[in-house]
Amino acid sequence: MDARYNFKEIEPKWQRRWEAGDLYRVTEDPDKPKFYCLEMFPYPSGNLHMGHVRNYSIGDVVARVKRMRGYNVLHPMGWDAFGLPAENAAIHRGIPPAQWTWSNIANMRRQLHAMGISYDWDREVATCHPNYYRWTQWLFLQMYKHGLAYRKKAAVNWCPSCATVLANEQVVDGACERCHTPVMRKDLEQWFFRITDYADRLQEDLKKLPGWPDKVKIMQENWIGKSTGAEVVFTVEGSGREIPVYTTRPDTLYGVTYMVLAPEHPLVEELTAGTPYAGPVAAFARAARYLSALDRTATDKEKEGLFTGAYAINPVNGERVPIWIANYVLMEYGTGAVMGVPAHDQRDYEFARKYGLPVKAVIRPVDRELDGATMTAAYVEDGVMFNSGPFDGVPNRAGIKKVTEYLESMGKGKARINYRLRDWLISRQRYWGAPIPMIYCDHCGIVPVPEEDLPVLLPEGVEFRPTGESPLTYCPEFVQTTCPRCGGPARRETDTMDTFVCSSWYFLRYTSPHSQDQAFERDKVDYWMNVDQYIGGVEHAILHLMYARFFTKALHDFGLVGVEEPFQNLLTQGMVLKEGSKMSKSKGNIVSPEEIIDRYGADTARLFILFAAPPERDLEWSDQGVEGCYRFLNRVWRLVASYADAVRQAGGPPEIKRHDDRELWRLLHATIKKVTEDVEERFNFNTAISAIMELVNGCYRYQDTVPAGEENLALVGEVLRKLVTILAPFAPHIAEELWQGLGGRESVHLESWPQYDPAALVEEEVTLVVQINGRVRDRLQVPAGLEREKIEELVLKRDKMAAMLAGQQVVKVIIVPDKLVNVVARRAS
Repeated sequence: MDARYNFKEIEPKWQRRWEAGDLYRVTEDPDKPKFYCLEMFPYPSGNLHMGHVRNYSIGDVVARVKRMRGYNVLHPMGWDAFGLPAENAAIHRGIPPAQWTWSNIANMRRQLHAMGISYDWDREVATCHPNYYRWTQWLFLQMYKHGLAYRKKAAVNWCPSCATVLANEQVVDGACERCHTPVMRKDLEQWFFRITDYADRLQEDLKKLPGWPDKVKIMQENWIGKSTGAEVVFTVEGSGREIPVYTTRPDTLYGVTYMVLAPEHPLVEELTAGTPYAGPVAAFARAARYLSALDRTATDKEKEGLFTGAYAINPVNGERVPIWIANYVLMEYGTGAVMGVPAHDQRDYEFARKYGLPVKAVIRPVDRELDGATMTAAYVEDGVMFNSGPFDGVPNRAGIKKVTEYLESMGKGKARINYRLRDWLISRQRYWGAPIPMIYCDHCGIVPVPEEDLPVLLPEGVEFRPTGESPLTYCPEFVQTTCPRCGGPARRETDTMDTFVCSSWYFLRYTSPHSQDQAFERDKVDYWMNVDQYIGGVEHAILHLMYARFFTKALHDFGLVGVEEPFQNLLTQGMVLKEGSKMSKSKGNIVSPEEIIDRYGADTARLFILFAAPPERDLEWSDQGVEGCYRFLNRVWRLVASYADAVRQAGGPPEIKRHDDRELWRLLHATIKKVTEDVEERFNFNTAISAIMELVNGCYRYQDTVPAGEENLALVGEVLRKLVTILAPFAPHIAEELWQGLGGRESVHLESWPQYDPAALVEEEVTLVVQINGRVRDRLQVPAGLEREKIEELVLKRDKMAAMLAGQQVVKVIIVPDKLVNVVARRAS
């Protein structure tokens, strides 16, 4: 073996060999247990960053260990390639989005190869390829066919700069998360997926996912926002028009002193028409459209409102309550109307005090009275109902059910379950996305594109105009088409799909990526699914994971897949920080993976990123830490190189001849046990690597202790081969080279994972810590498992202990076998 560790030659050499030998290509094998390991596929921005390196290194260790443990491992990679950033970047550079995207994919694929990740590249997918988005469109048609895709006019978050719709989660502090332009509300005809039909199952089935972090499940539960309450029907005074209101507190219904409608509520214009209130109310409603949903509902934002001049009638007591509009009510949540109970809701209380509205208390503590006129804050605790007609004296929790039943008996309300979750708006007024496969015909209405006509291809050479409409609108060869039903002239839908649609099923396409006549082959889906281990950032905890779960459940209901949950286990890795902040170009704290690989090699980059912190925690970048990992790999190289020629000549199983042999043998098996459990059970890659480092230290101790020429070379050879084998998932290139140096013929990655021998873990000698009255005074080497009586005799007979116990009486001796002895003593009287 070469005495020098030359990663610049070693790493490209083994990457070429792996590729030439199809080492990581996989097919279905019913005779092996399967394992589907998947990292969230990246958006092709142009270059990998350290967050990518961490994500993919974690997944690669898991995949490699599982292969060596005898599993048939599917470990694919692809590209989440559609989206607004590609379109904006292409416009800025004056090139087509496809050209920009495919060049980025080529560069990032090259970088992933340089990292030595064990992907089956034969399964690579890109969501912008027609062979992929053809099936995204086909899945849209299945949603439409089953009533889960529909079109309606809706108020949406609109970014005038990006000229597209934004999801609520893409609006930060009232501005677009990408360009920071203030967002406005706008009414548009949009396509939706009816995800709310699955709200209950999405929440309940979280119980089926014990392998998910609790924090992610809690985030999903909160986003679904299931609540139980009542729908109460108020009527407009004079017209009898009904206004349904959803409330979780029907026990406070007698305390309603006003009602609030969303500014977008269809009744607002009708209530104010022909009155002095019409102009001011219309102006208020227009202004509210420039506030994001997040801003309008945030607890720290001031609530503003305006009286409409109209009144509603409370169904339980017949009282007139003024109808207001306010910026904190959204049309898309609940019914677009809320009842104001200022005595028992702090937001309502602040609104009422601000505008001089009455405060009427109807729930009081059991031990005191409440007067709405003198209250300084809302009373939101449990108590007893009063000022509530027939329900006076009823505990308010019982009153919730009683008032609901009363409403039902009058035909003025009913029990209802409500959700915070809203249907998924998938329309985007952009070019670089999967076209929605629908056609509009003046004669036939909305007509789906026939499945045999898919894909609806994105045209090339479109014109980008800052008009707020999709660039496809100005492409007549795309827009103008023929109705598939009547054959008459028709026009195509020009919106494209939210990119989350593309990423909601990609894990299924990986199971049969070359299929030409179906999105995925059912037998292969049934073999590989669920994904056994999914790995990605916690920032995807709500949207991507929720949408992927929805898609899987819907496809199960359509009879297309056999599973209802896509991801059995989930690992959300932390961020990579430098100087306490997330790496970003704006902060100037970026560390380039390519620079690290060029200077130290991919194995060092992988080892550091796995060693520096547990995967779920944020990792602070350390140049010294990288240097340390590089020095460690050089130590491993020198160790193996010093023995390689000799151990290749030493055949046969190792014989344990002396104490030093036994200690090295025990350390080897303790390390195998530790690394196996840390990787497979806990994902504690940092402590697994630490254990490997301790084994290397133990090998050097053996080398230093045993005289030259007297080493047990059969033992050393066995230890080094096992060392290289367990190092291989973490540092795959150097492990291949060392394995070859030790005489290995096949790839080390085709070796079986070592098994530890429990008998080898038994220590011959242990070090007992000896205390007097809890203070450490001595240490003693004794045979492991020595009887208590002999331990006590050895300790008390030692000259050192006898001197320290002089003049004292031994009260008792406490022994923790193989660990500790505590002599309890007191002064002799």
